[in-house]
Amino acid sequence: MQIYPAIDIRNGNCVRLEQGDFNKETIYHHSPVSVALDFVAQGATYLHIVDLDGARHGVGHNNEIIAEIVKKVNIPVQVGGGIRTLEDIEQRLSTGVTRIILGTVAVNNPEIVETAVLKYGDKIAVGIDAKDSFVAVSGWEEVSTVSALSLCLKMKDLGVKTIIYTDIAKDGMMCGINLASTKELIDNVNMNIIASGGVSSLKDLEEIKKIKASGVIIGKAIYSNAVQLKVVIEKFEKGE
Repeated sequence: MQIYPAIDIRNGNCVRLEQGDFNKETIYHHSPVSVALDFVAQGATYLHIVDLDGARHGVGHNNEIIAEIVKKVNIPVQVGGGIRTLEDIEQRLSTGVTRIILGTVAVNNPEIVETAVLKYGDKIAVGIDAKDSFVAVSGWEEVSTVSALSLCLKMKDLGVKTIIYTDIAKDGMMCGINLASTKELIDNVNMNIIASGGVSSLKDLEEIKKIKASGVIIGKAIYSNAVQLKVVIEKFEKGE
């Protein structure tokens, strides 16, 4: 199971939000680059980065920081947040980003996803962020009428192979992941499902592994020292 330590960037800082609420922000570090290098030192083999300003406003505000991280780490990096056009995708891939996560555009402009997958293949993933099983967009501030499962199946038809699934109610709350909803996707779509939102303990990770998620994103649990990244990687990624 791939472990993805998360770096959420807002106003140039490494932060975490509670339930996607921009008014409930905790700043953990003023240098996302330093955080990235620390994660690599602890054994990280893949980084998950979100430009929260981009997700909210549809414009990449932290591109330079992300490009610097990609340049300085020697591991793959996946990036999401505010990537709404083919030009946005191309710009980020040109900096060396390994995989692009499309979110809002998957709901509002699925034809862009289709074109991107045809051009870039596995470099394109889709982030599905749900509230009560319905997909939220625009930095989670708007909830659509599209269900997570139906969007997942639609993305599969377009050639997408990897989905990052987040239950917003759980995100940043350290209360355990929504196993039922995540398992529903894993059991019904035959895609690579990366679980996200609410991981708080090694027990949570054991449960996620049981439902056969291809990977898991961990944020606040690392920053608050509820779990040790090095231990998590050795146990769940290397299988030691």
